[in-house]
Amino acid sequence: MSLQDFTEHVEQYAVEIINGRQRTWYDQLFRIFLFVLSHAYRFAVQFRIMLYTQSIMKRQNLGSFVVSVGNLTAGGTGKTPVVELLAKTLSGKGRKVAILSRGYRSKSRSFKDKIKHFFSGAEYRFPPKIVSNGKEVLLDSQQAGDEPFMLARNLLERDGIPGTAVVVDKDRVNGGSYAIRHFNVDTLLLDDGFQYMPLRPKINIVLVDSTNPFHNHEMLPIGLLREPICNLVRADYIFLTKSDGRPSLQRLKDFLGKHNSRAPIIECNHVPCNLRGVFDDKNLGLGMLRGKKVATICGIAVPESFENYIRQLGASIVYKERYVDHHRYRTSEIEAFCQKGIEAGAELLLTTEKDAVRIPKVDSQGRDFMFLRVEIRIISGQEHFDDCIKSICMM
Repeated sequence: MSLQDFTEHVEQYAVEIINGRQRTWYDQLFRIFLFVLSHAYRFAVQFRIMLYTQSIMKRQNLGSFVVSVGNLTAGGTGKTPVVELLAKTLSGKGRKVAILSRGYRSKSRSFKDKIKHFFSGAEYRFPPKIVSNGKEVLLDSQQAGDEPFMLARNLLERDGIPGTAVVVDKDRVNGGSYAIRHFNVDTLLLDDGFQYMPLRPKINIVLVDSTNPFHNHEMLPIGLLREPICNLVRADYIFLTKSDGRPSLQRLKDFLGKHNSRAPIIECNHVPCNLRGVFDDKNLGLGMLRGKKVATICGIAVPESFENYIRQLGASIVYKERYVDHHRYRTSEIEAFCQKGIEAGAELLLTTEKDAVRIPKVDSQGRDFMFLRVEIRIISGQEHFDDCIKSICMM
């Protein structure tokens, strides 16, 4: 078993325990262990936040307008399309934007590169990875990470609107300073930034998944919370994602209001736009899915949301494969998926946009291999979104 297989096996086992699927006595014992770790983690998180809020540890101001986009839970809130919407809207208003990302699960620099940098006489810190300068994509998904690569590809200069630079660095203060110096940006979008305390944002945007807001309300690793729900008080705007505007969401809105009465709530949904080729430039309308038999493959936090989109568009899923979030696909896995999907009668092979950047090119045996492109649509609270954009553009 490879290290990747072992890591994913442990991750999948932990997910099953978190979701309460105990089968044996040692599963229950492991759950108790995770529960104890969860409370220790909660204390550590709150203590760290206190150090920053009490100015015992300093927060940096870089001189540009910093907008943090993040969440309280681990994965699955649909953050990347919201960051893309903000970047496109701000660029269209004349702001010079850069996105700062930590590049989750991106390829680390080699030991050889580290030694070379050490003896070069350069600064101690590595310069950040430049995924895009706004005009062209400079790194692939393995080097940049899935989300930074997607954002870089979707936010290139076009139709007279300036592109958005995408910078990857675990030290977002270093990445932001680099973006300001080299790209002359005036707006920094801090991707997945709610827990990143060293850089002080002017606006904190927090995303909440309306279909599964806070899981079991427990902290990692027994739940999915990165920090306690009470910390919603730091949010300036709350985006309620995957919303269908149903009246039953009022209870969730009331709950959010109890923790933060000043933050406007913006409801939005992820809307499928079209189908695009994983290995080519094909661009197909969604109507062609109606009545089609399809095979799906994905490695995302909430695979059900993707599969439900496909069914709602009129297709029937005859074969599906699921992997853990951010799974790096092997050629043999994709070849096997194509073969099994076709044997099950699939007329079309489908994946998500996030997965598409991690899929190696294979022979799809005469079937189109497409990914579903989705974008954010605001269904309630447009005036609050406009106010947010206006407050940034006035600076």
